[in-house]
Amino acid sequence: MNFTNQKQERETTDLNSQELRTKLDQLIANAIEKVGGRKENDLCKYLPVPTGGYMHHFTLRKMKTEQPEQLFGLIEKFILKVEQPDRVTPKPRAARGSRKRRDQINLTKSDLERMLNIARIAGDKEMIAKLTPKKSLPQIKKDLISSIRQGRAEQELWNSYVETLHNQHQLSDLAAGTEDLSMMKNSMNNPAGLGIGLNS
Repeated sequence: MNFTNQKQERETTDLNSQELRTKLDQLIANAIEKVGGRKENDLCKYLPVPTGGYMHHFTLRKMKTEQPEQLFGLIEKFILKVEQPDRVTPKPRAARGSRKRRDQINLTKSDLERMLNIARIAGDKEMIAKLTPKKSLPQIKKDLISSIRQGRAEQELWNSYVETLHNQHQLSDLAAGTEDLSMMKNSMNNPAGLGIGLNS
């Protein structure tokens, strides 16, 4: 097959696809009128898909450009050649929240407080730490002072205060250590900064 034959074949295909698009647009307009719709998307509810339910409007648009013959056939079969087109029953959707993990236990605030009390009675420090809500240092200080004023000593609150304070000191030490390391690295890269003279 030579170049002119290929060109003629392409032109014929383009004409056929142009004719098909024009016919499809006319078919869609007739179908919209028949179902009493106002736009293309209104046809979706009358076109079933193999997976169940009706066609998504993105699928309709994609088929219009990529599979016009198939869309043509679907519209004819389910809308135009039928006396009264039937709406397709929507595909049953999963209920909201159904994707949540089923093995996860949902506890209310009062349930958590009861479990925390049980852990305190049993003296299980690890469980107490897990169940106690994390608070900021200022909030812990406030609660600790409040409990002291009320004449009660809460060991978990004091432990929480000490632990949070310790963690903050470690973070500040780490930040200072990082600063020192970067200063040392800079000074090693720049010997003149240390006052070491290099002879050329």
